[in-house]
Amino acid sequence: MLLEQLNELLADTSIELSEQQKQQLVEYVQLLDKWNKAYNLTSVRDPKEMMVKHIMDSLVVAPHLTGSNYIDVGTNGFTGMVLAIARPDINFVLLDSLGKRVRFLMQVKHGLGIENVTPVQSRVEEYQPSVKLDGVLSRAFASLQDMIQWCSHLIDNQGVFLALKGQYPADELEQLPNGVSLSQDISLVVPKLEGERHLIILSKD
Repeated sequence: MLLEQLNELLADTSIELSEQQKQQLVEYVQLLDKWNKAYNLTSVRDPKEMMVKHIMDSLVVAPHLTGSNYIDVGTNGFTGMVLAIARPDINFVLLDSLGKRVRFLMQVKHGLGIENVTPVQSRVEEYQPSVKLDGVLSRAFASLQDMIQWCSHLIDNQGVFLALKGQYPADELEQLPNGVSLSQDISLVVPKLEGERHLIILSKD
């Protein structure tokens, strides 16, 4: 039972979700499993693995978000959708260049009744947000340098870059371009997931 698994995983965190939010996450995994068979959206095939590697790995970021408008780039939209369920007080643009992923995200949005997400098909360097964004979020996207280069136009001087990383990216942080600096390094603990996880928060100087 995916719901039982989710409850067990959440018990190892400080994250509190309503029964409706938990049900939405379970249905999200079920939809992802169903679509994945036809569209190959993720290399993770087992729904129980999806619960750890996609749901929990994204959920642990939820307590660290401030502001009201974020864009999720290069995560296939998976992370932003999970965070939208966990944080209905925040609006998320889910950006992906592949039509099949955007169609899947639209299906999830309508099927689960998630109002605070906007799936968009676009290359990140071509996208112009209609509102001021508080942060750019990426998981397993690219190097910090590429993230800054491609996404800098999405936020103003008050906005931040949030990169979900495995090991602490010391080499990448040493090569940050002028005008951007490390604001915070938050060590994340994902239940049942081995290895390091870091939330790297960068800000414009």
